[in-house]
Amino acid sequence: MTQDEMKLAVAQAAVAHIQGKLGKDSIVGVGTGSTANFFIDELAKIKHLFDGAVASSEATAERLKGHGITVYDMNSVDQMEVYVDGADEFDGRMNLVKGGGGALTREKIVAAVAKEFVCIVDASKQVDLLGAFPLPVEVIPMARSQVAREMVKLDCQPVYREGFVTDNGNIILDLHGLEVEQPKELEAHLNNIVGVVTNGLFAQRGADIVLMGTPDGVVEITV
Repeated sequence: MTQDEMKLAVAQAAVAHIQGKLGKDSIVGVGTGSTANFFIDELAKIKHLFDGAVASSEATAERLKGHGITVYDMNSVDQMEVYVDGADEFDGRMNLVKGGGGALTREKIVAAVAKEFVCIVDASKQVDLLGAFPLPVEVIPMARSQVAREMVKLDCQPVYREGFVTDNGNIILDLHGLEVEQPKELEAHLNNIVGVVTNGLFAQRGADIVLMGTPDGVVEITV
């Protein structure tokens, strides 16, 4: 299977996984990125089974609307059955690195509300230790230099993602050279730095289930 074929397979598996959990009033949280796009296209095939969706980015909202799926503002939703999204990395403890597409803050908000977080990935995203993929950190623009100086103290190299602005009007620093041995602790530490909005570690609220596409089919992973 090609990488796109694996992404399609996990998208189809995710729809099969959530289908029985949905009712006419159900809201589905939907993530951002290439794998999430495959999921949106498959989700559209069962749009008659649920009420609508919450999108983690403007791009996702547009894709959902293009399929005729109602998109709700997060502030109008008090509960959500499931959130489905991809990841840039995941480890054996269901900790994730996300934010390669820059939507980490909204993704983290949607994940916090959902009863279940289903992560859909291809096999290339599985690692023993998080950190090979540069860790994204969303930062208030005026704090960029100060935050970068604090990041250097962690023995990593912060790189400004030039020409990119998040949907929230902020910038991204990508942290290169990290070895994330304690993801929950690092997530909290980074978020406590003044000027940081949030970072791409999903450890305090990790995935409940990972559906991983492999050349031999989809593997379901839980803790």
